[in-house]
Amino acid sequence: MSTVDPILLSVYSRTFKSITDEMSNSVARTTRSPILCEAKDFVTGLYDEAGNMLEQTENLPILAFSLAPVCKYIIEFFGDDIHPGDVIFHNDVFSFGNQNNDVAVYKPIFLEDDLIGWAAVKGHQADIGGAVQGGYNPKATEVWQEALRIPPVKVYDKGVFRKDVWGMIFANIRLEIVEHDMRAQMGAATVGERRVQALVGKYGAEHYRAHKQALFESSQKMMEAEIEKIPNGTYSGQGKVYFDGHHEGTIFTIRVKITVEDKRIRFDYSNTDAQTDGFVNGTYTSSASATVLTLLQLVDPNIPHNQGMLEPLEIIIPEGTILNASYPKATTFGNHLCPPNADAITRALAPAIPDRVTAGWNNLLCSLTTGVDPEKNETYVDIGFMGLKGGSGAMKGTDGYDHIGMIDASGGVLDQDYEMFEVMTPHILLKHEYIEDSGGAGQWRGGLGVETGFVIGSPDTQLVTFGDGDFEGAFGLLGGRGSILNSIVLEYPDGTRRVPKNKDLITGVPKGTYYHQVAGGGGGYGDPKKRDRDKLRAEVRNGVISEKAAREIYNLADADVSGEPAAES
Repeated sequence: MSTVDPILLSVYSRTFKSITDEMSNSVARTTRSPILCEAKDFVTGLYDEAGNMLEQTENLPILAFSLAPVCKYIIEFFGDDIHPGDVIFHNDVFSFGNQNNDVAVYKPIFLEDDLIGWAAVKGHQADIGGAVQGGYNPKATEVWQEALRIPPVKVYDKGVFRKDVWGMIFANIRLEIVEHDMRAQMGAATVGERRVQALVGKYGAEHYRAHKQALFESSQKMMEAEIEKIPNGTYSGQGKVYFDGHHEGTIFTIRVKITVEDKRIRFDYSNTDAQTDGFVNGTYTSSASATVLTLLQLVDPNIPHNQGMLEPLEIIIPEGTILNASYPKATTFGNHLCPPNADAITRALAPAIPDRVTAGWNNLLCSLTTGVDPEKNETYVDIGFMGLKGGSGAMKGTDGYDHIGMIDASGGVLDQDYEMFEVMTPHILLKHEYIEDSGGAGQWRGGLGVETGFVIGSPDTQLVTFGDGDFEGAFGLLGGRGSILNSIVLEYPDGTRRVPKNKDLITGVPKGTYYHQVAGGGGGYGDPKKRDRDKLRAEVRNGVISEKAAREIYNLADADVSGEPAAES
């Protein structure tokens, strides 16, 4: 057994992270879909020969737990039939995938004939077949109405391109851009493969295995130390899901029981409501990712993201619940069950660790437009990342972040560049600005939400909406106030006004329709009357907080914006 060098242990840890960062940069610079190259809706990772996480770069935090379970499944699926030069695709939600559109590339890493690890890249593709272009089908009741299922399949076998397999996959996907983007993901995985081969080749396989095991043990101790800061006990919380896309007025409850026992923490969702008959269901992987990312927001951010971090965690999500739907249920909405899941965890742990939790984040209400750009005569797909990004919740000592997005993105989904939005779609942007008073009031206020407006530029446009943010705004904590609701409104050229449901599929939207969206802010933390007066006056002057709210909610008797100290009651 090789002796573990503490200096080299740090070198391994930081090198693994630099490799996944380089892989991430490769994806961002070589993909073509704005979902990937601009919004960065993807994850890159390295895994050992058994599929254990070595390190990840989760541009989108909901993907935090999405690659390792599939890697282990692939290893079991292929058994001894894994060779240098293999490239494997996967998206199947019923073999540990998290969402149909999130398609992964896995590449085994060999040093001579020794399997030493895996490089993987998973990204949200602009289309994945199914009944609706773009992949989101609120009318779906089963997986085949949502997507082409890709169980583990080799597109390169021992370095030989499988033209037949490649053709079969992309014959079932509408947009050519997906083919290019998957090649870019393969390139990023190759970057990871080469860098790991160089690292392990320098020190030797035995040295590498000893140090990666020591790294797992070190990360486990760090996570255990963080869990020990939570008082032992059992804590319960709930989050709500509104409307399954089929049955008006339906409400579903996510229930979590969190048990802390010294160095271990268990999340038990056994009492969560049953799966729906619509597309509002999750997979085990998407739901467990939501649990992991929420916990990561409550602990030391310096803990390396590897297998050791996960060892003290137990996540119980019974099959047949809304968080872990049975085959062949529709599950595309699963990633977006993260916000109510996170709400449940936050509400459960707030009494135990009030200084470490945030108030509620703005919930999701999103739209996806597809159609044909009349000037280019090309099909486009756009997820409106710019308009959906509300504010985060405040916490003790810190205001929430403005315009950061839903908690499952946690700022990982970047904004759309205005000019690129108009280049990549036929739409014309007219408005994108912060909303006054949208951050929940508090001693520390919630982050601001935004208002977005654009003119739809394609005839017969298809619009898909999904989310829950029009039913429940972000909640406040410890005297803090909640925020405003989200909304989407379409104003047709003939004056017709249409408000989509929060899970809706609208076809034939005419060119010239004005699309208007409001994304609310985050919840406030603590009594608003205790907010710093100088900061409050500055926010009134800057249009962040209105004079009316300053007087009536924050108890600023004279909202004088002249810069002079204001009298207080």
